[in-house]
Amino acid sequence: SQMPHGHMPLPSFRKMVEDTLEQSGAQLRTFCQAFEMVTPSPVTQPLNPAEERKVLSLVSKHGPDKLYQVTSNISGSKDLDLTLHRGQIVALLQSVDTKGNTNRWLVDAGGPRGFVPAGKLQPY
Repeated sequence: SQMPHGHMPLPSFRKMVEDTLEQSGAQLRTFCQAFEMVTPSPVTQPLNPAEERKVLSLVSKHGPDKLYQVTSNISGSKDLDLTLHRGQIVALLQSVDTKGNTNRWLVDAGGPRGFVPAGKLQPY
């Protein structure tokens, strides 16, 4: 009864809530579209000769279908997390961590092995 809409009939209140939710959803869709236009999709980065040798080694060990490229810098914060730079190539070892979390993948970075966020990797 203390709410500003507490005295509205239920059908009018329901209509007001639905309209507000519809308007908020439209604003969210507009924001998402604008965000996608402003944020460029990750692109494949050119490799330097040392990185190219590492990629060839990863291909020979794991196969080309297991290679992923880092889409943004990763700063490892937990034990067994890797710190990687945007553009680095890694090989997927497992698409799950030791606790069954599919958001952290075990990768081979051409020497060190560890976990990285799955969302920061794209197929190479």
